[in-house]
Amino acid sequence: MKRPQDIAQDESTMGTIVNLTSAFEGLASMRIAAIKNQVLASQGFFAELWQIYRQIRIDPTFRFGRENEHAEIDKELIIAITAEGGFSGDIDQKLIHWMTEHYDPEKQDIIIIGHHGAVQLIEAGVAFKKYFKLPTRDENINVGPLIKQVQQYRTTTIYYQTYVSLMVQDIKRIELQKAVQEAGSQVATDPDVISEKTYIFEPSTFAVIAHLERTMVQIAISQTILESKLAQYASRFRAMSVARERATDSKNELHFMFNRTKRSNADERLKEIINGIRRVEVS
Repeated sequence: MKRPQDIAQDESTMGTIVNLTSAFEGLASMRIAAIKNQVLASQGFFAELWQIYRQIRIDPTFRFGRENEHAEIDKELIIAITAEGGFSGDIDQKLIHWMTEHYDPEKQDIIIIGHHGAVQLIEAGVAFKKYFKLPTRDENINVGPLIKQVQQYRTTTIYYQTYVSLMVQDIKRIELQKAVQEAGSQVATDPDVISEKTYIFEPSTFAVIAHLERTMVQIAISQTILESKLAQYASRFRAMSVARERATDSKNELHFMFNRTKRSNADERLKEIINGIRRVEVS
């Protein structure tokens, strides 16, 4: 049986773990709240852009801001967003497995975001065209290099993690063009009409439309990255919550063991004293 002082040291160590997991749990919760606010702000900005775009676009075709109507590469681009590190539970594995089930190298190219997903693709023997690190910042995410890739392809599909609740995360697949247009269809109609009769567009109407399309694609991609990060922070929150509960249970068990051992040692000393007194009386 351990000595009481050894058990007390173990209890103190477990108390430190409880405090650390509680701190990490709180940090994850703060990041979740901040990203939610960022997503809401970007949705409002998207709505304003769509109002303008819908009124001035020449035809209903969405070209992702390309100068030419047709893409250079007649294939589908797949963008998979995963965690940068391995501390994301099993959701990255589920995402990669789901994506590779639908992957056809003859018809599709893969761009992977996040080191964790890249490692899994390498281990699975699946080639990808490019790898990007998951952005560390949650605001003003630079997705310019991604947009340049998107503009080269006929269509783009994004696989990413989605936030359901603090304890539930899922994976989702969207076709980028449809996602932008569906988001635009939910924007209320503005009675003000913007046209070449009432406004001057420089350098041209086509250039303004292309700029708006690129900006809306940028917002759409940024939102999928933010939602992936939201799911990752929620996964960390859940992991820290489980770890804190287990550490708390262990700490309580150690405290109970400490008291029991201390009482047992006190009882042994009392027995020794009583037996010593009896021996003295007998002699």
